[in-house]
Amino acid sequence: MIVSKFGGTSVGSAKNIKKVIDIISYKDKKTIVIVSALGGITNLLIDVSNLAKNGNNIYIQTLNEIRKRHIETIELLFNNENPKYTIDFVTEKIDLLKDILNSVFILNDLSDKSLSKIVGTGEILSSFIISEAMKFNGLNAILKDSRSLIKTNSNFINATVDFKSTYKNIDNFFAKDDHNIIVLPGFISSDKNNETTTLGRGGSDYTAAIYANELNAEILEIWTDVSGMFTANPKLVSQAKPIKEISYQEAMELSHFGAKVIYPPTILPALDKEIPIVIKNTWIPDDEGTLIHKGKSIKKSAVKGISHIDNIALLTLEGNGMVGVPGISKRLFEALAFNNINVNFITQASSEHSICLAIDLEKAKNAKEAIDKQFEFEIFQKKIEPLIVETNLSIIALVGDNMKSHQGISGKMFSELGNNNVNIRAIAQGSTEKNISAVIAKKDVKKALNSLHSVFFENQIKRINLFIVGVGNVGGKLLDQIKQQQSFLLNKLHIDIRVIALANSKKMVFIEDGIPLLKWKDELNTNGTKADLDQFYKKTKQLNLRNSVFVDNTANYDVPEQYAKYLKDSVAVVACNKIACSSEIENYKNLKYLARKYNAPFLFETNVGAGLPIIDTLNNLVASGDEVTEIQAVLSGSLNFIFNKFDNDSSFYEVVKQAGIEGYTEPDPRIDLSGVDVMRKILILARESGIDMELADIKNNSFLPQSSLDADSVADFMETLKKEKGHFKRLRKAAEKEGCRLKYVAEYKNGKAKVGLQHIAKDHPFYNLEGKDNIVLFYTNRYKEQPLIIKGAGAGADVTASGIFGDIIRTGNK
Repeated sequence: MIVSKFGGTSVGSAKNIKKVIDIISYKDKKTIVIVSALGGITNLLIDVSNLAKNGNNIYIQTLNEIRKRHIETIELLFNNENPKYTIDFVTEKIDLLKDILNSVFILNDLSDKSLSKIVGTGEILSSFIISEAMKFNGLNAILKDSRSLIKTNSNFINATVDFKSTYKNIDNFFAKDDHNIIVLPGFISSDKNNETTTLGRGGSDYTAAIYANELNAEILEIWTDVSGMFTANPKLVSQAKPIKEISYQEAMELSHFGAKVIYPPTILPALDKEIPIVIKNTWIPDDEGTLIHKGKSIKKSAVKGISHIDNIALLTLEGNGMVGVPGISKRLFEALAFNNINVNFITQASSEHSICLAIDLEKAKNAKEAIDKQFEFEIFQKKIEPLIVETNLSIIALVGDNMKSHQGISGKMFSELGNNNVNIRAIAQGSTEKNISAVIAKKDVKKALNSLHSVFFENQIKRINLFIVGVGNVGGKLLDQIKQQQSFLLNKLHIDIRVIALANSKKMVFIEDGIPLLKWKDELNTNGTKADLDQFYKKTKQLNLRNSVFVDNTANYDVPEQYAKYLKDSVAVVACNKIACSSEIENYKNLKYLARKYNAPFLFETNVGAGLPIIDTLNNLVASGDEVTEIQAVLSGSLNFIFNKFDNDSSFYEVVKQAGIEGYTEPDPRIDLSGVDVMRKILILARESGIDMELADIKNNSFLPQSSLDADSVADFMETLKKEKGHFKRLRKAAEKEGCRLKYVAEYKNGKAKVGLQHIAKDHPFYNLEGKDNIVLFYTNRYKEQPLIIKGAGAGADVTASGIFGDIIRTGNK
């Protein structure tokens, strides 16, 4: 014998009911079918009750909608082939319901007895309609009213079952019945006076479990709208996977913490007989679903699922007067029990100075009044503080029978939450170690669930969510590289990179599931809103995604002012923009401090040398205990390109113009030619070496004539390069006369730094530096005579983008 229960969504329409009939028609064993009310009807019946009670005559209109919904369902089920008998039944029950509601309306009073009759009507109607539809489709089915079998006390809304008489009634009925299919309404029952009672939350599941118990069913099927229980809520965690099998205890724990497929107390009768329970999907009946059974599951994974409860209030009772005093906990829980307040979570300090409880938010006000009253005398004497109530919280829980045999589960859980800036308010773990629970801010639930799911269920795949500002030359190349390497990173490094947001100077666009990189320009131009740096930050914070990285591909002065806000929210910052790291030393130090405090990487490898590993190498030297004594470097790929191309055949103006066209200089070439850009780079290297230095401390021996330095605009500046043609020619000739080449060199030594144009002899490492290459010579305590040399392309969109990309990947390996 099989017991099959179909919930409201499974019988929510004629189309759905036909699915149910099709599923039952393939059963080759006697089947007990338990049905809920049509989807949404129970809520409508509660609404109509409250409308009548409050004297709002709209209840009649709502009641007519309920009638209409059922009649339309009947007509579709029976193809309009004379369903009069069924429609008459619905009309009769709705008329009886109307009489009850009219009385409620006149008296402005809604008793539990009346409410149970009203809300139970949904199951009475659905079970009748479904049984008749089964007969219409040729099935050997019969309807039996559960009220004649399941007997309870007279607590009408949440009745307690009288199992002795109930099981006797079930035995008597089924001993005589020979139908293949028996349809019974769930949720409803009756007392000794045959008055309708209801079984409370999860009542239809409870009904099914009661029948399964007494009839020794082979299996209890729970048919719903999902393919079983999942490793996490699939609405919040897109990577959630169905759980093939799970123990009773694991299922109870997951369900207690928010997995709504089953309601734990209602399946206890099935557990008593160790009857397997399977959760199946009505829409996809061939899916395997989840099997819930006795004992531990075959798969020995430590964590079976992650669940959560929203809308939690955390109550804290604390005070010196609690220490060593017997009976405090007893009085606390009695106060809650007396007010019918259920406790979801408990933790107590070993010092006995405080007790923390988590309850449903809607009960928080009543709980505070009850507990403060219970400890009124101690509060007056200041031995105990008034109850502290914290709101906007949720509980998350790891669940698994095998967690106790695996070391480090808790550490892994809390480390991952900490890495993603999820603050934990309270922690609880039972001695059985079947679940580890934590109270966190409600706003962090999605991030927490996804982070934990990634760690425990996704083969250590780490998702990095990018928020990119600047999609010009460098930014565009970066997006191309990400698109090209996405598959490689996922398969080889287990890093899943998604671009969530893009912004240029005019527009910004956010897509939480990731911007398709094949058409990012269309998304930005078509769906983008007006660009606003503050709004960009607020939207990033609101999404609150795990492993978020803010990427600055600009040379803008305003963007770096946002870095501190991102770091404080544990959002990593990757920047090719040199403004922040070359700003005032206090700002530089603060950003580094925030990165450490909030465990958010602040990476800027491309500030010096584009994609060359200059800063990373310097950091490794310092971290290993070496001390940098001197730095010599050619740090401007732009200037190196310009002076390498500057010869007898080209004027200085022409070479600078060519460098701009090829993307080697900034849009404003004064930044490069003034030496300010190189000053910033040597400043950053000095600071990363551990030296406190400001930009103003660096000596700049400019090679530009005064007229160029005084130019007010880019156009005026370029004109001065034409007019000062002779000045630049003399610079070149002077170097050639000595057999040297012109190189713009940055130097740091003995706590001082300078930049300027130098004559480089043939035997110097800088002499043969070609094109746009950079070179850095690090002299340290370990590299005294022969410096550590880093050399390579130091300018260009491709290599700069690759450096940024490398920093992004580095955030994934933090």
